[in-house]
Amino acid sequence: MFKIISKKILSSNIKSFEISAPDIAKNAKAGQFVILRLHEKGERIPLTIAGTDAVNGTIRIIFQEAGKTTTELGTLNEGQYIRDVLGPLGHPTEIKNCGTIVAVAGGVGTAEVLPVIKSLLKAGNKVITIVGARNKDLLILEDELKENSSQLLIATDDGSYGVKGFVTNILADVISKEKINIVYAIGPVPMMKAVSNMTKEHNIETLVSLNPIMVDGTGMCGACRVRVNGKIKFACVDGPEFDAHKVNWDELVSRLSLFKKYEAESFENFKHNPECKCHKE
Repeated sequence: MFKIISKKILSSNIKSFEISAPDIAKNAKAGQFVILRLHEKGERIPLTIAGTDAVNGTIRIIFQEAGKTTTELGTLNEGQYIRDVLGPLGHPTEIKNCGTIVAVAGGVGTAEVLPVIKSLLKAGNKVITIVGARNKDLLILEDELKENSSQLLIATDDGSYGVKGFVTNILADVISKEKINIVYAIGPVPMMKAVSNMTKEHNIETLVSLNPIMVDGTGMCGACRVRVNGKIKFACVDGPEFDAHKVNWDELVSRLSLFKKYEAESFENFKHNPECKCHKE
């Protein structure tokens, strides 16, 4: 059992938890993730480790309430427990001094990019961070991103904050002005695909962190398979970071939609009967 030490509401449906997990906190590196299960009959979901405190033995997860399990997770409070937290999983981001790094994040991907840019900045890189959201109210972690970036640029779809438009609009401008060594993109698949298409035109190395359907997190089930450079890879053990220009984006989008109907049904059942014993111990 893993105790929730603190809970913060970052926006209307995005929450941040500090969880007691000393072994994970001691070993986790930027880019890695955990898989958690709320209770005996709960599903297993992957969440990126958004930060660690090895001294106090805690890890930070930030999540958006988008389905049944994340919504149920959001109902938990400080002092309550999560049954299982497995990690750290996946290959960590390779941290080295490359020169100028551009990190592009959208939505809750902002939380995923934070430990990456923090480590890259410490390694001596110039880090330009581009963050996008639908509107100002959905932006999170602005102060922390600014603290760990050489430059922070923000785009909102409605123009309520920063530049009106998409992260790709800002990225195009940065490409025209900077000699970029690597681009990291983390966020919704359409955004990562758009970034990949743009950087491919300019022959800029680009890495993306993929979050396909995942179950066991050890490569045994094969649910998280993605096609990279024509070969099958498992995001949990081969990733989660891959060369964006080699990802089969169309296949990834198709696989992500496989269980949408069942996910929606499960979510509706939970909303109408959250105390149902069929999904709890």
